[in-house]
Amino acid sequence: MERVDVLVIGAGLAGLECARRLAARGVAVLLADAKADVGDAVHTTGIFVRRTLEDFRLPEDLLGPAVRHVTLYSPAGRALRLASPRTEFRVGRMAALYRRWLAAAVQAGAAFAPSTRFAAAEPAPRGGATRVTLETRAGRHVVEARYVVGADGATSRVAAAFGLDRNRAFLVGVEDVYSDAALDGPPELHVFIDPRLAPGYIGWVVRDGAEAHVGVAGQGPGYRPVEALDAFRARAPVRALLPSRDAAPLERRGGRIPVGGVLARIASPRALLVGDAAGAVSPLTAGGLDPCLRLSAFAADVVAAYVRSGDAASLAPYAGTRFRARFLARRWMRHLFGAIRHPALLELGCAALARAPLRALVEHVFFGRGSFPDVALPARQTLLLEEGRPLG
Repeated sequence: MERVDVLVIGAGLAGLECARRLAARGVAVLLADAKADVGDAVHTTGIFVRRTLEDFRLPEDLLGPAVRHVTLYSPAGRALRLASPRTEFRVGRMAALYRRWLAAAVQAGAAFAPSTRFAAAEPAPRGGATRVTLETRAGRHVVEARYVVGADGATSRVAAAFGLDRNRAFLVGVEDVYSDAALDGPPELHVFIDPRLAPGYIGWVVRDGAEAHVGVAGQGPGYRPVEALDAFRARAPVRALLPSRDAAPLERRGGRIPVGGVLARIASPRALLVGDAAGAVSPLTAGGLDPCLRLSAFAADVVAAYVRSGDAASLAPYAGTRFRARFLARRWMRHLFGAIRHPALLELGCAALARAPLRALVEHVFFGRGSFPDVALPARQTLLLEEGRPLG
């Protein structure tokens, strides 16, 4: 039977970041993903915000040009134009980024199991470990892990198997990605508010001169994002932003986006959750890349400390209740925005946003550095972890 220190389920951004960091600390890691190629079937637009760009080392060659301009459109098409003196966003080439990060994780010492799904888990006979059944094309096999990390998305199987909290509030979105070599003007993010096409959220077009992403997301019973995207793309202001009237998309992306905030119970003595599985997404903007990276980095520290010490107290700092209060206002704003379904009300709201001081609020939403809180291990654990000594 294969035995590892940590089994990471899911090789999206969260799983890749966590696996790489754990392997770099000398932890024996197995990273499993249902896809044969981690670059296939990407779900996220891949917009990295300024705070992420400043705090994390991202490969420059896999990031699009700087985006400093945002235009917000009301349901009637009235435009509010915003500009920042700083680089606020860059769109990552996510398929290539995932492959690059996987190579870095493997180089650090992680093993990778493609085309492998999580099936079940049960306590191992020997103390503290877990026997995980994995499904592959060749059949089932069992891995014994001292700890399990669930990075398997918004509807996590790991969360269900280990009795952790599960996401209940979702947006459902879809977008098409086009080649965008003929951009006329600066790179820009265009945001459309219209509850008829994107109830509780937005439609978007982001163009940076290399790629154009055109998408919608919404929530509520009966919402059909593919039909909404077709209607959105047919609108005159959106048609004017498309790279070419006859252009065919390079790919289609879509999926569920959890918007209930970080879940309360995201760790147990045998497993913890990261990324979308943990609800690490802004309830208001649905931005998930910055929270994902920060929570994954913190999870790697916590799990490495636990593997070294064997002391369950090492897991205590990894509690969703530490983070939920940070998102209280955003959760309420999410409920309020989702409840407004009449275009006339949102039209009035957009008109108010164009005036001070509400304009400053809009600029803060798009250009502020607020995101997932910075988190770290207690000082003593950090010191011992960096020194490579057992924690106890």
